[in-house]
Amino acid sequence: MRRDYLVFEARMHREFGDLCVMRLGYESAWNLMSPELVREALVGEHAHLIRWERGIEVFAQVLGNSVLVTEGETWQRQRRILMPAFTPRRVAGYATLMTQAAQRVLDRQLPPGQAQATITMDELWSEATMDVILQVLFSHPAEGDARRASEANRTLGEIGFREMFWPMTLPDWLPLPGKRAKRRALNTLRSLIQRHISARGPDDAPDGSVQDLLGMLLSLRDEDSGAALTPQELFDQCMVTFQAGHDTTTSGLLWWSWLMATHPEAAQRAADEVDEVLGAITPTADDVTRLPWLQATLKEALRLYPPAPALMSRRTTASIKLGGWTIPKGAILRITPWTLHRNEHLFPQAEAFRPERFLGGAPPIPKGAWMPFGAGPRVCIGQHFAQMEIALLAAMLLQRFRLSVPPGAATPISQLHVTLKSAQPVRLVLQRRVGGPS
Repeated sequence: MRRDYLVFEARMHREFGDLCVMRLGYESAWNLMSPELVREALVGEHAHLIRWERGIEVFAQVLGNSVLVTEGETWQRQRRILMPAFTPRRVAGYATLMTQAAQRVLDRQLPPGQAQATITMDELWSEATMDVILQVLFSHPAEGDARRASEANRTLGEIGFREMFWPMTLPDWLPLPGKRAKRRALNTLRSLIQRHISARGPDDAPDGSVQDLLGMLLSLRDEDSGAALTPQELFDQCMVTFQAGHDTTTSGLLWWSWLMATHPEAAQRAADEVDEVLGAITPTADDVTRLPWLQATLKEALRLYPPAPALMSRRTTASIKLGGWTIPKGAILRITPWTLHRNEHLFPQAEAFRPERFLGGAPPIPKGAWMPFGAGPRVCIGQHFAQMEIALLAAMLLQRFRLSVPPGAATPISQLHVTLKSAQPVRLVLQRRVGGPS
């Protein structure tokens, strides 16, 4: 499992079907591998589930007492307060900040007069999405901050994934391999976030009219009690925005780029659509719905390479029934979108890149079969934010460049590191398009 969790889960499904139980030491782990079982659990039985404690322990070291970590009444209160900041309408208001940040990064990929270059796409998208997060949160372009924060995020993701397989985490002050890098990465992110929060007093956002996300978070109030986020909750929510928002969008755009480069006909159709709808004009939130083929390519990329391919496991707090089976209290439920998304019964020719699956008129996709953002009450609160961001950035890339694979380049190998990474850097040729934005 530790060597290749996704391959292991796919083999489990082939050998044992949609529901199987296995012993992991003293744990009883149930693998749910059909959309019906997943929805029964995450929607129908959500009140009797909590997240796997070890995963929460690891995440809490970085994300504090944030909405991604908390349970029960604390989670309900935080979710209730935060939801207004992430509604589709509110997210649309962040579009200008997103495109401002993306434009700076994309326009410096090729120097003036240079027609093409081979670019490491992992670095491009990591820098671009971190710049977007910084811009949306704080309204400040911060190129130096973006690079340092991206490196810190990558370090924490790699270390966090390793720690998932340990029974406990030793104190960070110990002089052990990786501890110094972890301390440095945590200090980088914490000092960056605290610096921006300290520079923004609560009086700067009296009515929520400030355009950036920090201003919105400062203005939020609990509809029941009228209370605002506490200073620690505000800090933790900014931290989770850095981690979750940056890593997932970087992963999604990286794999979409590879698929575009290796499927030139689909890429040309997407570029033609962008040309017809946008020309050289910077896209807005309203433009996203006018790009159905581009959206279909992105959704298909998220199917084949979901940024969170293995959802955090759940533990039952009471005996529940799933698919006619009684699952006892204290059992572990494991849900793996990677396996669901590559199920031939749900997606014919599941290994193939077929964006037409997501166009109007295509056969309906069963509920729970496509779940890159989770499902049920704990569905990712930032899903609208992420979907709009990747659509805007993808459209802006296609306005400027054509993508192709360098001669002799090997197909990247997917690797699970909390989010889905490539085992080796993904390098693509970016060729400047004539008539694109200058």
